[in-house]
Amino acid sequence: MKNKRNIQILVFVMLCLTYGVFVSAKKIEKKDSDFVTYMVDPKKKDIRFYWKDDKHELFRSLQQVNVWLEKRNKKLEFAMNGGMYKADNSPLGLYIENQKILSPINRKTGKGNFYIAPNGIFYITTDNVPNICMTKNFDSRNTIKYATQSGPMLLIDGQIHSAFKKGSANVNIRNGVGILPNHQVVFVMSKKEVNFFTFAHYFKSLGCSQALYLDGFISRTYLPKEKWVQTDGNFGVIIGVTSNE
Repeated sequence: MKNKRNIQILVFVMLCLTYGVFVSAKKIEKKDSDFVTYMVDPKKKDIRFYWKDDKHELFRSLQQVNVWLEKRNKKLEFAMNGGMYKADNSPLGLYIENQKILSPINRKTGKGNFYIAPNGIFYITTDNVPNICMTKNFDSRNTIKYATQSGPMLLIDGQIHSAFKKGSANVNIRNGVGILPNHQVVFVMSKKEVNFFTFAHYFKSLGCSQALYLDGFISRTYLPKEKWVQTDGNFGVIIGVTSNE
């Protein structure tokens, strides 16, 4: 009888765990439906930042990056606008490409999302290690291959930015980037208008401890695998991932 009782308890526990996984999966599926989400390991795939081509002409759109890469027999797997910019399409803050500083760090104060303190920097080292930090903590050593400054920070050490309010009416299409615990990079764009709190909370739900806002309203994402293809735009920095497939 005792063994039979133990088996019944074990079966009950397994059913509960199975149901819990099912419910969690359903929640994730529902949550993901509001966002375009792309996760990538920079150790396995090539993440690059694009601003100007080899003739020093602006890329501007995701399509232009795609065409440029196709001519070089490279396949664009993913692309997204990668930070705020000025009227002439130059980066509003720090921009590093191939270890060269093409736009200096911006420590000024001002109006607009970029200047909501703290803002931050998303960068990738020459060893293909990704990171996001607050601008004030950035160390501009020569081991940084790519970097883009934007703002505000969405998550700081796992906490949602204190300026964001749940239920805020300040909604917009938004895109951003986060770092996962396994050191993969996750890029996210909302499919519908969301406020900063909801957007930041999504990154937190994925397990990110640091996440950075890239832009809003004009945001575009190219991700054919998920049947999400936007190729227009008139941007500054564009982030792209290529594959050899």
